[in-house]
Parts: sequence; C-alpha cells; structure tokens
Amino acid sequence: MERVSWTLFLLSLTYLEGSSQDFGQTQFICTSVPKDMDLCAATMQNSGPAEDLKTTVMQLRETVLQQKESIMNQKETIRELTSKLSRCESQSVLEPVTGGRRKEPGKNTMGDVSRGPTDTLTQLGQTLATLKQRLENLEQYSRNNGSVQANSLKDLLQNKIDDMEKQVLSRVNTVEESKPGQRNDTDQRNRVESTLTSLHQRINDLEKGSKGNRPLDKFQITFPLRTNYMYAKVKKSLPEMYAFSFCLWIKSNASPGVGTPFSYAVPGQANELVLIEWGNNPMEILINDKVAKLPFIINDGKWHHICITWTTRDGVWEAFQDGVLRGTGENLAPYHPIKPNGVLVLGQEQDTLGGGFDATQAFVGELANFNIWDRKLTAGEIYNLATCNNKAQAGNVLSWSESNIDVFGGATKWTFEPCRQLN
Repeated sequence: MERVSWTLFLLSLTYLEGSSQDFGQTQFICTSVPKDMDLCAATMQNSGPAEDLKTTVMQLRETVLQQKESIMNQKETIRELTSKLSRCESQSVLEPVTGGRRKEPGKNTMGDVSRGPTDTLTQLGQTLATLKQRLENLEQYSRNNGSVQANSLKDLLQNKIDDMEKQVLSRVNTVEESKPGQRNDTDQRNRVESTLTSLHQRINDLEKGSKGNRPLDKFQITFPLRTNYMYAKVKKSLPEMYAFSFCLWIKSNASPGVGTPFSYAVPGQANELVLIEWGNNPMEILINDKVAKLPFIINDGKWHHICITWTTRDGVWEAFQDGVLRGTGENLAPYHPIKPNGVLVLGQEQDTLGGGFDATQAFVGELANFNIWDRKLTAGEIYNLATCNNKAQAGNVLSWSESNIDVFGGATKWTFEPCRQLN
C-alpha cells in the first residue's frame, strides 16, 4: 500500500510452567505498522492485550456493582422519605440545647406535604424559575412605564411567590429533618434559600421604586415558617450597657409558643440577652442565662406593642404591653452589664455565636419597630411609642431602619406603618 509497509512479527503470549526459556504454543498476529514507526515500540504497544482486557472487564464489573448498590440505596431512601412525609406529625425527642433551653415534645411544626420529595422539589423549582422570568419582565416593564398596571402586576406576582415560598421552604425543611446527614439536601436547601432571598430582594427594590422613597423605618419583617435558617441579622453589635430598654411591635398566632423574637449572643455566652416563648411556657427574658417570666399574652394574631426595661442595679425590670405596665420584678442578673461585641439576631435563638439555630425555637410571625436604648424609658415615653405619638423617640443604641438589618433564608421585608395597619 501507498507510503505504508506491512510487517509480520511474532508475539509470545505465555510462558510454560517450569522453564522461562521454553515456549508453548505460539500465535502469529498480523499487525499494521506505519512505515516510520519503530518496530520495538510497536511491539511494546501491542504487548499484553489479554491482561489489559481482563483488567478492563474487572473495572467495568466493579463499576456496575457500585452503581447497582447506589441505585438500591437511593430507592430505599426514597421509600423511607415517602413514608415519613406521608405522616402529618412526627414525634420530637426531648433533648438539651445550649444555655439551659430544651426542646419540647409534641407537634411537628415543619409543615406537611405527602408527595415524594424529588418530584415535588423539581416541580417547585421549575415554578420558581418561571416566576423569576416573569419578575424580570415585570422589572423591565416597570422601568419603561412606571404605571399603575406595573404595580398591580407586581402585587399579583408577589402573592404567587409567597405561596410558592411556603411550599418550597416547608418541603426542603421536611426533607432535611428526615435526612439530617445528607449533603445533597443541604445543598438543595441553600440553593432554594438563595433563590428566595434574591426574589424577595428584587421585589423590595420594585416596591421602593413604585412608592417613591419609602422611609427607612416604615417596614416590618415577616417569618412565615419555623425553620433553622430563616432569620434577620442586625449589622452592628451592642455596646456595654448597665441599663436598657427595648420596644417592638409584634404579631403572631403561632402555637405552642411564638418562638424567639430576638437573641443577642456574645463570646462565651449564647444567652446574653434573649426574648423567647417556647412550648407552653410563658414568654421569658434571659440575661446572662438568668430567667424572668413575663406577663405577656400576644399569640392572638393581632399586633401588640411590648417594651421591657432593665437596670443592672438589683436587676430590676418592668414589662409593658400596649403602653400599659403589666409586671415588674427584680434580681434578674443583678450587677451584670450587657457585654459588647456580640451578634444580634431576629427570629432565632442562638446556641453558638451567630448560629446554632433550633427550628423548634424559631419565631413565626411579624416584627416591626425594634428599638433599643441604653437607659430606662419612662412610662410616658413607652406610652408615646405604643400610641405612635409624634414625640416618640427612636432607640439611641439601635434604631429600626432597613439599612441596619439584613434578612436571610426567606424572611421578608414589607411596608408597615404602626397604628395605621394594626389588626
């Protein structure tokens, strides 16, 4: 043939037992070799085909067995998840958590969806992608027109996203509770969390654009579900305080217990300052892990204004609801100043600095106008706050402002004006 020579060469395949010098049966193999190729190199490339074939077969067999085992494990996992998700309630185990708080057995608050997890999450993910595209179209339309129609479309889309958010978060959280050790669930939860946070941030931007320059304090934060990843975080820490007052608007009908409206943790003490209502217990305030029970009744689904004042001297505290003094006490962490350089979180109780969230202690409801002062407010000042008097002052340590707070995991910011939107 043209430019190629054909050469015959002999390859030895096996050696006879007992002698390395004697050859058994031999076999001629006809192999094509390029004209310029070294015959020794060709011999090396074509040596041991039987051994290579055997190795390849063994590797393929091992791969098939591994894939078969993986498929069987996945089928078993899906059967277990489907069985668990079809039950409306699951039992909670009583176990200790940091800072002396304990989980309470009883109702599963994570939500209930009985269909298989994979199909449902895929469907919801596709719906979210569709909503994202519609939102992008709405943003473009709003920029071009700035009309009432654009705002109306935005409101309709926001309602749809809200419905989908509850389904997605409920599903992901339920799957994660069923399979706490699976990395895939964590990754999927993070993707959904990121998508929802992005969607709501863009909706907030649209809302600001359609309503002009909304005052930074005219907003509320909504926590629609009990999860261990939905929260808001204050951007700055608290200073050292020998007295304080904090006030906020709160709305919830969660049962049992509204959860943790806020928690402040410092290095070495996760319960430096916490407001919590868990299980069937009354609402409590914790200072340096010391506890006082509060006379609040707020889980009726209506807006309430609550304030607590405290001073390190003798640990004296006062509790106000809707502008009225409801209770007092003393000896609450006396002579212990509130430590600085901590992390202030809304909606979750911290078991570690800035984390360690427990879904059973998460807040469900709405918060607004959370302000902190480094002094004890008077009864008159608190009444002005509860009645939205124009003499009411913002907190000198923390003032309620969108620029001071970030939201995560599906918590959302909405326009809110105290005393105009109540109940």
